[in-house]
Amino acid sequence: MSEHIQRTTWQKDKELLSNIRYQVFVDEQKVPIELEIDDDDPLAAHILCIVDGQPVGTGRILLDGHIGRLAVLQANRKQGYGNKILEHLELIAQENELTEVFLNAQVTAIPFYEKRGYMIISDVFDDAGIPHQTMRKTL
Repeated sequence: MSEHIQRTTWQKDKELLSNIRYQVFVDEQKVPIELEIDDDDPLAAHILCIVDGQPVGTGRILLDGHIGRLAVLQANRKQGYGNKILEHLELIAQENELTEVFLNAQVTAIPFYEKRGYMIISDVFDDAGIPHQTMRKTL
């Protein structure tokens, strides 16, 4: 099994990135498509995880340290890809001299982020019909 984690841009890999996010967020989690793709995509740095030539995961980070749209296809979960994507996003933050990153985690994903040093900094709020909490990590 070959695995490759690469940095990319929305302009270069929009189709691959949006396909993964569509499958995870729109099909699986029923997030409205108009909420999934936004004006931040062209401004963000993106990570693409490819396994055996197939795109299986993605995530993005904005210049202010906001990590988001972390998604791994259902068949490829629990194999460490989400962690690797997150590590690469944090590296981008460090390269841009950010001292912390933050994200809005789905409540069901909070244990994943807590294991990686993220701390809850907000009450539960609704985003696209899914309960979330804001989390932060000092780099």
